[in-house]
Amino acid sequence: MTQTRTRQTGRTKKSETPAVLTISSRTYSSWSLRGWLLCQLAGLKVDEEVVSIDDPDVRSELLLLAPSVLVPRLDHNGVSVWDVLAITEYLAELFPKSGMLPKDPVARAHCRSISGEMHSGFYNLRSALPMNLKSKYKNFKIFAGAHPDIERVQAIWADCLDTYGGPFLFGKPTIADAMYAPVCTRFRAYNVPITGKSRKYCQTIFQWEPMAEWVSAAKKEPEEMEELDMEF
Repeated sequence: MTQTRTRQTGRTKKSETPAVLTISSRTYSSWSLRGWLLCQLAGLKVDEEVVSIDDPDVRSELLLLAPSVLVPRLDHNGVSVWDVLAITEYLAELFPKSGMLPKDPVARAHCRSISGEMHSGFYNLRSALPMNLKSKYKNFKIFAGAHPDIERVQAIWADCLDTYGGPFLFGKPTIADAMYAPVCTRFRAYNVPITGKSRKYCQTIFQWEPMAEWVSAAKKEPEEMEELDMEF
């Protein structure tokens, strides 16, 4: 895969060697966004290796044609970790005081559960509303099969916001927000009708500093994928 090193981001101790996070498109890759947000939550400084979307493997992943997702990948101190949940657990173990998971054990289990649900489910939502940070559709016709996923996401958000008080799902930013942040971009791009509580949560996500930084960088990307830019 063709890779290009870009800037550094995040925080780390001076004695540590910067980690390398391999990502693909900032515009289209929800998994790359999740991996990057997780590193920000952990406070881990990373060098970014960007794989071109012309790479056949990356293109297959973005078009939901790949059997597995190998990007993002975190390389740190001789350890290579891929799959967002694996990256999550690695970082949470390495930085237990980072706040990636709630302190309360009940809330922590809840956080892991809804994060796992996003990781393994919502296929209709993913396929019907591909992540695209550069496009906005006013009258997009949403596939009927995606509506239960949209409703389930909002139910999860409402439950968390009511239980933990907001503005993030568990009060402060956690791995759950990293997992659900790309859904906010989908709702905005395709003008999905959502509740006022969901809109407020999405506003919180877009105002979150790491998220705003990612979106700003995505706008500067020259790459385009016609398959994900057409209105259908």
